[in-house]
Amino acid sequence: MTHATALPTAAAHAFLAHCRTLLGDAHVLTRDGEMEPYLTDWRGRFTGSALAVLRPGSVQQVADTVRACAQWRVPIVPQGGKTGLVLGSVPDGTGTAIVLSLARLDRIRNVDPFNRTITVDAGCILQIVQQAAQEHGCLFPLSLAAEGSCTIGGNLATNAGGTAVLRYGNMRELCLGLEVVTPQGELWDGLRALRKDNTGYDLRDLYIGAEGTLGIITGAVLKLYPQPKACITALAALPSPEAALDLLKLAQDRCGASLTGFELMSAFCLHLVRTQFPQLPQPFTAAHPQYVLLELSSSESETHAVALLEHTIGAALERHIIADAVVATSIAQSQSLWQLREHIPLAQAKAGKNIKHDISLPVSSIPAFIAQTAPRLQQAFPGCQLVCFGHLGDGNLHFNVAPPDGIGHDAFLANQAEVNRLVHDAVDHFDGSISAEHGIGALKRDELARYKSPLELNLMRAIKQALDPHNIMNPGKIL
Repeated sequence: MTHATALPTAAAHAFLAHCRTLLGDAHVLTRDGEMEPYLTDWRGRFTGSALAVLRPGSVQQVADTVRACAQWRVPIVPQGGKTGLVLGSVPDGTGTAIVLSLARLDRIRNVDPFNRTITVDAGCILQIVQQAAQEHGCLFPLSLAAEGSCTIGGNLATNAGGTAVLRYGNMRELCLGLEVVTPQGELWDGLRALRKDNTGYDLRDLYIGAEGTLGIITGAVLKLYPQPKACITALAALPSPEAALDLLKLAQDRCGASLTGFELMSAFCLHLVRTQFPQLPQPFTAAHPQYVLLELSSSESETHAVALLEHTIGAALERHIIADAVVATSIAQSQSLWQLREHIPLAQAKAGKNIKHDISLPVSSIPAFIAQTAPRLQQAFPGCQLVCFGHLGDGNLHFNVAPPDGIGHDAFLANQAEVNRLVHDAVDHFDGSISAEHGIGALKRDELARYKSPLELNLMRAIKQALDPHNIMNPGKIL
């Protein structure tokens, strides 16, 4: 596969002049100060370099810009809300690529409450899409901590998950159709609002999760659901991850599809939140080893949801699965409980740098994985602090490792390769995945090569070569 080289000065000037003709001077950024916000990753740990930042304002401008990039062999780094954690939406340090920001493509194109679909531009903020659905009496269920900043295009490019995957699935399940600009600058209109379309290869699934390496998503048809009549939340205290697994089975058996959220949090996670955000409520006076946040949604009534949740919690107490529980009796209380979960990443950021792992495992393997991996980390890095939380209902753990007290964060980050190897080898042992919902980007590219089979990697390379033979689409990411 060919790799792009820097344009000669005269060619670079000609290319940028053509881009200004296409987009207007105001949307071709070349000065360091105006480009910098587009070049630094979400966590502020890496700043790349770019030939320019281009900001098309329409799908046609995206296609025209990509066609120009193909003509001049200029690499393209597509960018949405830039909330990713694996360096997938920022350029490398060579300065040969352009950043193609889709922020100006932010239209809600259509809402069809009868077909339960919403058609949107790729640059739409997730929270805006949620609100547009709500205004039509519908629910768009994708929910994650960055929903006020992340964009639909980025959500699709990384196959985002979030807190409601247990009930509604990730973005792959929530998307019916796509509109994509190919690496040649052609526009594929696959905006079909169909739940059944058995007419050959599903091209949509190629682009979802591809992190902009095969084409640029410019629009999508997304599924909507009925707004639940009530959402009820409870926080349960448990002795172990094994007990959390027992609670999950009990809740699924009793509540079925009404169970929409099931989040596991260790005692250290809530200690971290309590330390960094003391103003947040603390539901329990005594500390417990593990906590689970459950959410039930009812299409019938709040009374039905409360009764279902209370009966489930009561059965768990009788069976000694849980030690204590708090059931929210109002929306405000429910939001307070969710704040404890949502503030874990914020508390980590305030406490300092840590080594993050976004992993998935068979749900039944999670207790054994934690029981085996945590001691190995302690043996290799005595005193390290494990921030373990995540979406237990769908097998996704955020298994983050913070430095021991008294050890500098930068000094501890020097161990990242060794920590990653220990954790990822354990994930592989349990037939898990080293990336559940954040993607591969540039950060995990070499790790992917270690854990994917040569055949699987070759098949992926064949797809990349077929669709992007000149390797201009987000080069250096994934493969």
